[in-house]
Amino acid sequence: MSTKKDKIQNSDNFFMSLALDLARSKHGLTGTNPSVGCVIVKNNKIISIGSTGYNGRPHAERNAINFATEDVQDSTMYVTLEPCVHYGKTPPCTNLIIKKKIKKVVFGIDDIDKKVRSKSLKILKKKKIIVKKNNLNNQINEFYNPYKFNRLNKLPYVTGKIAISKNNIFYSPNVKKITNKQTEKFTHYLRYKNDGIIVTSKTLNNDNPKLNCRLKGLGKFSPIRIILDRNINTDKKSYIFKTSNSKNTILFFNKDQNKNLSVFKKKGIRLYKTKIDKNNLLDLNWILKKLYSLGLRNILVETGNELSKSFIKDKLFNNFYLLQSPNYIPLSIGSKLFKNYAYLKKIYKNKIKVNNGYNKDQIELYRRN
Repeated sequence: MSTKKDKIQNSDNFFMSLALDLARSKHGLTGTNPSVGCVIVKNNKIISIGSTGYNGRPHAERNAINFATEDVQDSTMYVTLEPCVHYGKTPPCTNLIIKKKIKKVVFGIDDIDKKVRSKSLKILKKKKIIVKKNNLNNQINEFYNPYKFNRLNKLPYVTGKIAISKNNIFYSPNVKKITNKQTEKFTHYLRYKNDGIIVTSKTLNNDNPKLNCRLKGLGKFSPIRIILDRNINTDKKSYIFKTSNSKNTILFFNKDQNKNLSVFKKKGIRLYKTKIDKNNLLDLNWILKKLYSLGLRNILVETGNELSKSFIKDKLFNNFYLLQSPNYIPLSIGSKLFKNYAYLKKIYKNKIKVNNGYNKDQIELYRRN
């Protein structure tokens, strides 16, 4: 027999789950700010919902209050992250909560930002507002792992991805697509959810990829193209070069005595001379720090052998998606085998099989411990 306390807990879980879904819907689209979801409930009825605006403003709480269908006084607010207390481009959300006389605030986790952490709770309680925490059995904490990683390490959260055949081939001159259409949509979903996408000039010159999101209606959320090109030899006939400008393309290089430098500058591509690491390669740690300083928080790496080996060896991937087709591809001249599978499994031991509707293709997620 359920008690009144059980019913309240179940109700809290339901509304907080909705808030988490709202936060998930904007993940990767809120710039340097975390994606937050908010639900406002009055008399057990939802009177408003809100999520963080694109590029981080307005905050979810402000959106939810502004869009409410009735007065929010004496209501309960469910919000995935502790409300902000500091003045930035807008006043603190705590001020608005107090002003609107919201009765109760249920939040998911404390904000890791030192400007906020636990301060809002004291402020709200001081104003006699009931404050309660509900982390949905760690679901919310897990959702904010990328945000916490960003804040603690001053680095973007990096996701790797490669598609391979049953016999581990990731490129064949005789096969246009290795995985099926449903799995390809998953790739475009990853592009949609990330601020930037890293590719080498070698891959760019061989494959001439577009690197954009081609899910219907989401093309405007395509990631910034990030080219690793030590000698600035990106093909000027490539799609990426032809469509480049200062907003959508970044190139990291090392050798500045290069006839192409002025051509790429005129195109508007953002060029950054990069350090060389101990293996005489572009320094990936330096590159990631630079991308963070440029405001990029979530990075996708669509990789081949050389780049994936460097990222795996240095443990720079937070997540790695292995997309595998059930089909064998005959090994022929020009075919390329993914040689880092065993290495990946050795370094990234936390493996999850993604529940999918991708027909017979399999998606495995490897996470850094």
